[in-house]
Amino acid sequence: MTTNTLSHQLAEFKAGFSTRAAPERISTMENATAQLRASGIERTALRTGQRAPDVTLPNARGEPIRLHDLLKTGPVILVFYRGGWCPYCNLELRAWQHRLAEVKELGAHLVAISPQTPDSSLYTQEKNELAFEVLSDSELRAARGFGVAFDLPPELVDLYSSVGHDLPTTNGNGSWTLPVPATYAVGTDAMIRFAHVDVDYRNRAEPSDVLEVIRTMKLSSE
Repeated sequence: MTTNTLSHQLAEFKAGFSTRAAPERISTMENATAQLRASGIERTALRTGQRAPDVTLPNARGEPIRLHDLLKTGPVILVFYRGGWCPYCNLELRAWQHRLAEVKELGAHLVAISPQTPDSSLYTQEKNELAFEVLSDSELRAARGFGVAFDLPPELVDLYSSVGHDLPTTNGNGSWTLPVPATYAVGTDAMIRFAHVDVDYRNRAEPSDVLEVIRTMKLSSE
């Protein structure tokens, strides 16, 4: 594993967290992940070969961004992340920022989606110095449309509350609902060409793998 990959950065952070966090906290999070995997959400979420729903979400400035409008001018990479409070999400978003020039060279669009309000999304965008759209899915239309929304179990609600993650307020919807971290590459025909859905929030799609799919799409259209 090369040191500049997102996978390496995530593994490094995971190793460090495991030495710092209390064993009972790690156990609670591991159990919640196991429960979520058992729910079958990875199988029922949208996958390669299915059509992406059309959704319109506000960006960090409150401007509406429509998925199918973006598809008129190029494929779209959608990155569902939990929120700016999640260190794994911030690593992922920064990794995509480093590859943004390649995304644009391939004629594609990159958007990140979380349940955060536009104001919270703006903070995440500025903190990570992101030059791509960060959309607010506070009403969970996109997360539910792609089948990646889930309700946190009570023990995880208690844990997050105890460490100051007030998601009902941060997300502006009064609920403890998050998206499973997921990455999709959607072709201009709105068909999903790449799907990575993993209930283990510490695992994310490698940008290079997604970009290879976009590159293949571009070559096949020339």
